[in-house]
Parts: sequence; C-alpha cells; structure tokens
Amino acid sequence: MLQVSKLLAGGHGLAPALLKRAATVELDWDVRQKSRFDCTDSQGRHLGVFLPRGAVVRGGDVLVAEDGSLVKVIAAPQPVLVITHCAEHGTPFDLTRAAYHLGNRHVPIELKPDHLKIEPDHVLADMLRAMHLIVKEANGAFEPEGGAYTSHAGHGPGHEGHDHGHEHGHHDH
Repeated sequence: MLQVSKLLAGGHGLAPALLKRAATVELDWDVRQKSRFDCTDSQGRHLGVFLPRGAVVRGGDVLVAEDGSLVKVIAAPQPVLVITHCAEHGTPFDLTRAAYHLGNRHVPIELKPDHLKIEPDHVLADMLRAMHLIVKEANGAFEPEGGAYTSHAGHGPGHEGHDHGHEHGHHDH
C-alpha cells in the first residue's frame, strides 16, 4: 500500500503538464470528508491516505504519495437533491431562507448563487417543498461549504494563508 500524507489544495503550484499525467481517484463526499481512508487510483495502486485530522478533500485537489507521485482527486457523482426557487410562487430569497433552515440542522450544503445541493433526505425534501422550493433528485459531484470555523485552505487557488482582515474589524472588499 502506498502511503499518502500530503494534500495540495486545487493542485496549487503544480505544472499543468504534471497534472495531465497524474493518476486520478474518484471519491464521493462521504470519503472526501474523512482524513484517513483507503482507495485505489486509476493506475490500480492501493493508497492509504493519512491526512491531518479535520482535512477535507475537494475535487481538483492533488494527493502526493510517499514516492512523490501525484493523484488528482475527482469528486465522484453521487445522488444529491438540487434545490431551486420557484419563479412562479417565490423569490431567490427563498434559497437564503432554505440555507438558514438547513444550516440550523447542521446539514452539509453546497451553496451556489442559483441553487443549493444536499444529500438525499426525504424529510428535508418535504420541508423544502412546503417552503415552495423546487427539489429535484440528481446525480452529481457534491462539494458542500466548509464550516465557519474550518481552515480555509482548499477553497480555491489564492486563498491559502492570506488574511481577509476579519479579526481587525475593517472590510475592504
């Protein structure tokens, strides 16, 4: 088993040519939210992944194995519920209200400007429909929002280690 203990968020800093040649591994959200898991890459190698506790693996991230080889992570399609507002009976604000109610239940949510995605749950689907939202079953990658207190590394290139100035009370963006 090949050990993996390093993760490069979004493959940051790697040459595109290297990424093109890298092996891939398709993982669903259930696995990607764990810091320790086993998987098999596209070259048939068995990987033992041991990341720092609390690490979350996103689609596009790159795992670095102990032998220096790279494995690009693909967010595997999985069953999801896609939630949109009803143009006839509601407004886009209904999505904000839905995100609030789902967040109160600590449900992992993928937030987009025009829709939300959650894992399938018929009780939540009924609640959302009662709020006049449109809930459709789909199969797709699931990339839920990180928590407010989680590390921001891995939320896209350019966010590692720079200060947004939140704790100093000034907002310049």
